[in-house]
Parts: sequence; structure tokens; C-alpha cells
Amino acid sequence: MDNSGKGQSGGGAGHGAGPGDGKPGRPRTGGGILMGRPFGVPVYVAPSWFLVAALITWVFGGQLDRVLPELGRARYLVALFFAVAFYASVLVHELAHTVAALRFKLPVRRIQLQFFGGVSEIEKETETPGREFVLAFVGPLLSLVLAGVFYLGMQGVEPGTVPGVLLAGLMISNLLVAAFNLLPGLPLDGGRMLRAVVWKISGKPMTGTVAAAWVGRALAVAVLIGLPLLTHARGGLGDGDSESLGGLDSLTDALLAAILAAIIWTGAGNALRMARLRERLPHLSARTLTRRAVPVEAATPLSEALRRANEAGARALVVVDGQGRPAALVREAAIVGVPEHRRPWVAVSGLATDLKDGMRVSAELSGEELLDTLRATPATEYLVVEETGEVYGVLATTDVERAFVSAMARPSS
Repeated sequence: MDNSGKGQSGGGAGHGAGPGDGKPGRPRTGGGILMGRPFGVPVYVAPSWFLVAALITWVFGGQLDRVLPELGRARYLVALFFAVAFYASVLVHELAHTVAALRFKLPVRRIQLQFFGGVSEIEKETETPGREFVLAFVGPLLSLVLAGVFYLGMQGVEPGTVPGVLLAGLMISNLLVAAFNLLPGLPLDGGRMLRAVVWKISGKPMTGTVAAAWVGRALAVAVLIGLPLLTHARGGLGDGDSESLGGLDSLTDALLAAILAAIIWTGAGNALRMARLRERLPHLSARTLTRRAVPVEAATPLSEALRRANEAGARALVVVDGQGRPAALVREAAIVGVPEHRRPWVAVSGLATDLKDGMRVSAELSGEELLDTLRATPATEYLVVEETGEVYGVLATTDVERAFVSAMARPSS
């Protein structure tokens, strides 16, 4: 499933990432337990996975009690093995998206296994509708391949045995993952495929996103209403044992439908939001957001430095060395924290952060390139320089975030 217009697809729950996490200059944190780095991409297991694994273990264990009653309590160990094997299949689904993204030279931030599936966070948008289609399709394709592998494995074991039941369950679950993700609406992989087709026909990626997102919202409504009706109707066709294939009662079915519908609806909305933001990102420019700055020496009292800044109409302070070269940036938050009566006695050096290489940014940066640069070296202020090396000013993360939020809130034209 794809949870954004930027690159989120998954086995049951998504592959994607927008042009950031809503906090320019602040990288997204881990998101669970780090399990490994296949292909150099970190794989995390979110805490919600353990809840779902416990639910799968309980439900599948109940079914095993009917199919293989001789297992006794050992059925829950078998069911736990099934839950882990199922999410291993989801990981393979995600790795398919990841390998395709890396093949297209699209960086992948991480893979996360979580509630209802997995997410591959791909940091950049595909450049063509053909690549978009391939990137989305490889996940469900690998799930179908896995279903075929498990089906072939079933041919070599007895159907009424533990291996036979496990292989059958894994075959069916992978078929369901593939079928669900092929539904033609964002944030599902099928929605990305639909987006690619509309993009190809119209020549406009935004048109494809809008069409696939609204289909996704329609799917969310269909799931919310249709899933409880389907399970209720299916239960009414047989005896009590067939009332729910998953061993869930009608209340659980309704709750499951509500959660799935919410995930799909939210993912479709996020896809629209991120697509509209990407249209506006080119206007997010380092040059237009930079504050004018005045140079001060390290021993300068804060009150004197602020007086010079006010006279020059500047809103930032750059600490320079004896040769006039920038050495540090005075933090705005630190200035605010100093009471006015103490400012004559506080040197600016005590409120400054030494410049690191990543804290020097070009005045020509804009859009996603600017956000990517800020995320690479998190800081509260950055020194903005011209191509000649001349200091242009200081870029505050708060100003970037404010412009970012404003772009998100601005209504579409």
C-alpha cells in the first residue's frame, strides 16, 4: 500500500514518503526495533506489529484447534510461527519495491513492518509513469510469486499436517495481500498503477494522483460498508462454524473494516496533500527565506550585537573570527532565553553553535533539494552563502517550517 504520493508501497499497508516528515531539517526517527539492513536499507519492526502478531496467533490458533485438535496448546506456537512467516512474506513484498527503487536510483529511507503490513519509504518521486507503474507492480507480483511457491510446497506434504496447514495459510494470505494491494486506489499499489496510467494519458502526474486518490476514498467507503456485510452474509450461509472464516465475530469484523477504511482514506488524503505540496515546493527558496545577518566577534556583548542588528535591519547574528570568517551562528532560541537586563553581560559566543560543513547551504537551493539538504544536517540555523562563498545571511529552520506549513494549507488553484 502506498501511504503518500511520494513513494510508499507495501504488503498490506504501503510504500512511500513525502518530501519530508513535515519538519524540514529534522530527520524522521527510527520507528521501532532495527532488524537488519538488506541492500543497505534499515528494516524496523514497529511496536504495533506485536499487537497484530498476537491477534494472528490467537485467531489462527483457534482455527488450528478445529483442524488439528491433537496439537493442544502447541497450536499457539504453530500459529506464532505462521504470524512471523506471514510478515516475512510482507518483508519480501517490501524488498521488491525497495530493489526496484534502488534500480531506478531512488533512495529508500527505511522499511517498516507495522500494523496491517509494511511500508517502504522512498524519498523521491519517479520521473516517468512507466517507472511508477513498475515500482508499484513489483510488490503484488512478488506476493503472487510467493503464493505460487507455497502452493508448490503444498504438493509435497500431507494436507492434514502442520506443514500442510501452514503452507495453505501462507498461500492464501499472500494471495489476499496481492489482491488487496492491486485494488485501483491510493494508497494501495494498484492506486499507484492507476496513477501511472492516468499520468501517461494526461501527461500530468497531478491529474493521476487526484484520480487515484478519489478512487481510494471510494474504496475506503466500500470497505467500511461492504466488509461487515460480506462477513455477515457469509456467516448466514452455513452453520455456526462457518460464521466467520477468521474466527472473528461481527463486532470485530466491523472494527477491522473501520481501521482498514481509515488507513485507506487517510493514505489517499496524504497522497493528495503531498502531490499538491510538491507543486508548490519550487517556491520554497533559501534566498527568499534567508534572514539578513550582521557579523559580530565572539566577545561582543549580546546587547551590543542586538543593537547593531537593529540598526542594520537584520534578524540574525554570525560570529566571525579575527579574519572576519564565519565561525558560528547565534541561536535565536538562546537569545530569547536571556533576560534583557543580563544581555550586556552575556557574550554572543556563549549562545552560538559552531558551523559544521552541512550548516553552510547555497542561496540557490529550493524545493525538495533544499529540504533534503537541511535534513542531512539537522540544525536550528544555517549559514546561507553565495556561489562565490560570500555570506548571504542566515536561514532559520522555523522560517522554513512556517513556509512549509503555509504551502500545505494554501488551497489548490
